[in-house]
Amino acid sequence: MTFTHSTHTHHGHGRRPFVRHYLEMLAAMVAGMIIGPLLRSAAGLAAPADPGVGAVLMAADMTVAMVLWMRIRGHGWPASLEMAAVMIAPVAVLAPLHWLGLFGGDVLLVAEHVVMLPLMWLAMLRRPAEYGRWSTS
Repeated sequence: MTFTHSTHTHHGHGRRPFVRHYLEMLAAMVAGMIIGPLLRSAAGLAAPADPGVGAVLMAADMTVAMVLWMRIRGHGWPASLEMAAVMIAPVAVLAPLHWLGLFGGDVLLVAEHVVMLPLMWLAMLRRPAEYGRWSTS
């Protein structure tokens, strides 16, 4: 598997490539949420009992899958790492609040995704040449 470095990827311009990339990232997230636990189970690791730890692992699983897919699709490290940051940021803030007892595990998992998804969109808007220009065509 070869990863290419590009300061400007040619994934097209307009809304269609922009939305396609977002949907690809959602698919990568789902793949990470499935594959990560399967790999841990195959390695003999039990699922974490603490929802906060589970949320951190889920964010890591989704992030690894997303960055891997972005690199396969030819995105450079700056965009890939920026997307990784917006994947990790919500759980980095929310898990400690959960551990302080401010809300339960279900709220943590929902809030993690509610914050993560628009942050991904905003990260993409920040690099229109990378993802396609939302504002044109």
